Amino acid sequence: QVHLQESGPGLMKPSQTLSLTCTVSGASIATGWATWNWIRQSPGKGLEWLGMIAYDGKMGVNPSLVSRVFISRDLSKNQFSLDLHSITPEDTALYYCGLNLGTWGQGTQVTVSS
Repeated sequence: QVHLQESGPGLMKPSQTLSLTCTVSGASIATGWATWNWIRQSPGKGLEWLGMIAYDGKMGVNPSLVSRVFISRDLSKNQFSLDLHSITPEDTALYYCGLNLGTWGQGTQVTVSS
């Protein structure tokens, strides 16, 4: 069974870069036809897909965030990461990582405030 766990800072200031990591167990992020995704949920915006990195390393990003989002992976640690640049209070949300948009971690709260 695949298990995903998000980690990252809980509180950040505007203009910083948010970095989140998803640690995966029970499956390799480099095998199969998997996509490893990031989404977020906030009261004001609802659910928003941020981007993904596929089993072969190809990246896809929400077009509305393409200038701010970068997704990478560390095969040695079986982890994939999200970098979100130039954050604002609008980026305050619960962030989730997931496999194929079907299996999700428990989420990590990120609050952006000065």
